Amino acid sequence: MVLLMIVMQLLVACGAQNADTAMPQGESATKVKPTHVVPISDWQPRQLTAALGGSGATFPNPFYQVLISVYTTHIVPTVQISYQSVGSGQGKKDFISGLTDFGGTDSPISADDIASQVPDAIHIPMVLGGVMPLYNLPTVMQPLRFSAETLVGIYMGEITMWNDARIGADNPGVALPELPIAVVYRSDASGTTSIWTDYLSKVSETWKTAVGKGSSVQWLVGIGAPGNAGIANTVQSTEGAIGYVEVGYALSTGLPLPFVKNAAGMYVQPTLANVSAAAANVVVSDDVQQLAQSITNGSDPQSYPIAAFTYVLVHKDTYADLTKAQALADFVYWGLTIGQDAAVRLGYAPLPTNVRHAAIRALAAITVDGQQVIDAPVR
Repeated sequence: MVLLMIVMQLLVACGAQNADTAMPQGESATKVKPTHVVPISDWQPRQLTAALGGSGATFPNPFYQVLISVYTTHIVPTVQISYQSVGSGQGKKDFISGLTDFGGTDSPISADDIASQVPDAIHIPMVLGGVMPLYNLPTVMQPLRFSAETLVGIYMGEITMWNDARIGADNPGVALPELPIAVVYRSDASGTTSIWTDYLSKVSETWKTAVGKGSSVQWLVGIGAPGNAGIANTVQSTEGAIGYVEVGYALSTGLPLPFVKNAAGMYVQPTLANVSAAAANVVVSDDVQQLAQSITNGSDPQSYPIAAFTYVLVHKDTYADLTKAQALADFVYWGLTIGQDAAVRLGYAPLPTNVRHAAIRALAAITVDGQQVIDAPVR
């Protein structure tokens, strides 16, 4: 509640961009100046009357709920917005079938589904986040370190004990218990799973061939649990368990941040700065319908390797209600500018400038009966 009040005050008061931002766990040594807050004094959302509905990813849900609460309470009270956190898989299905005005997903709609069912889909990147391993080892006090090979070995069922020499090689000097590993995975279609398996597929040809990537896969070992909360509850109630959760969720619940070895050979924690570094070398497409891309296992030495964009799904030219389309575009634009500061305070990383500009240009491509629904500054 306190955090929500702070964020609401921040977003309502445009002058708050001069305040210090709160630091996520593990980043107290360096303060990040809130340069991501974008002044837009020459643009204001229109006072429209509309009701908008969306569903999808659990990953960005805390961010979206804060944006919705502030926007509909203080910015445009005549707009009603609901977002149901049902997972990326269901969110994409709802969007494609027309049950919602917008969707939320951490994994892109497949090329086949776009071609056959929703050819005008646009993926609007909103924020960055990370996915991290979560484990339950009461006798180990310091955060553990994991290499890609170790994570693959655990999730393929090849590493079955916590005192395995391969885990020990990642953690010299740490007294690892002689305890069986209980693997936990998401049982629902999940963008978090898509990010996790995309990473494992990039670092291991064996994983890529045997399991692959996606919102749902055929796991080789383990038990399933729904949502970030389900994973966390199962891991925390099972000594020796390991799972994976979205970093923002871990921060909000006080869970420790482990280290994961990146492509440069550095063990890094999923702090805001390290997640941001994962997108440092992103090249943005000129095609507004080609903004979705994978950034796992990035090359920057500081980058946290299991990171991703999360997207709002919108239609490019098949909305029939101009007012609703305008209201949606205004809300998303506000989230891409002033709203980016909420990302930091909730444990997400704001978009790089080039990606955010591309997202704004994509919004400007939305039309209803040939009429552009928003014309706002790209900044």
